[in-house]
Amino acid sequence: MDLHTLKIFQTVAKLGSISQAARELQYAQSNITMKIQQLESDLQTTLFYRHNRGTALTTKGSLLLTYAEKIFDLIDETKNVMMDDQTPRGPLIIGSMETTAAVRLPVLFSKYHKDFPEVDLTLKTGSTEQNIQAVLQYELDGAFVAGPINHPDLIQKEVFEEELVLFTDKDHPPISSIKDVQTRTLLVFHKGCAYREKFEQWLLQEKMLPNKIMEFGTLDGIVGCVFAGLGISMLPYSVIAKHIQEGSLRQHSLPNGYGKVKTMFIYRKENYLPTSLLKFIDMLSD
Repeated sequence: MDLHTLKIFQTVAKLGSISQAARELQYAQSNITMKIQQLESDLQTTLFYRHNRGTALTTKGSLLLTYAEKIFDLIDETKNVMMDDQTPRGPLIIGSMETTAAVRLPVLFSKYHKDFPEVDLTLKTGSTEQNIQAVLQYELDGAFVAGPINHPDLIQKEVFEEELVLFTDKDHPPISSIKDVQTRTLLVFHKGCAYREKFEQWLLQEKMLPNKIMEFGTLDGIVGCVFAGLGISMLPYSVIAKHIQEGSLRQHSLPNGYGKVKTMFIYRKENYLPTSLLKFIDMLSD
């Protein structure tokens, strides 16, 4: 088994088709088939089920794909180590919850870009759940998520503590009980958002089901619709502080146990981290 054959196997596994893999790798389809058959013979196992629509991995095939991805990741890591002269440069992709990106990150990113202009810094927003999976799948170098996070392959670093607040339009009467919340439409981010989960945990604890939930993909969408009187939401105070202080939104108290959420920066537990990421992590401690 050589790396060339392993790369062919990986391509077929990901595309689910020998013909598509042949086009991707610019090889004759017969050569791809021969290489896969040779690999199956060497390993004395069946790696693919063949069907009319292409191929599907067997149990052993799925296991080999896991090892193949680890091998190629290790090769990439080795190349990076050899080429790293300790000068931060190249791509650095950071994930974040949208609320954190809107309020906490502009100053941090501006300083980092000024100090390390050769780094191509990219920010991608998503829910905590999405960001965790993206870090584990090597799609992100690190991410800001709601924590704490317990995963054997991740390192976490606490960077902020957010105060959560319940907020409504400015003319909404005081919320004196959980029943006042139940009768309103809840405006929340999509599933996987830690703040939404906190909101739902509170309602579940009180044995309450909301009358209606509306999902949004943007922070501006939630805040704008609360301002218009469409419903009620729960987000970090830092996100809506300006609106509260201006009197355009109204803040309501939350019971103990639901008013605080830690924001963590997570990254993979690896022997080698690129200098660009190490400098970013160091900046979080400043």
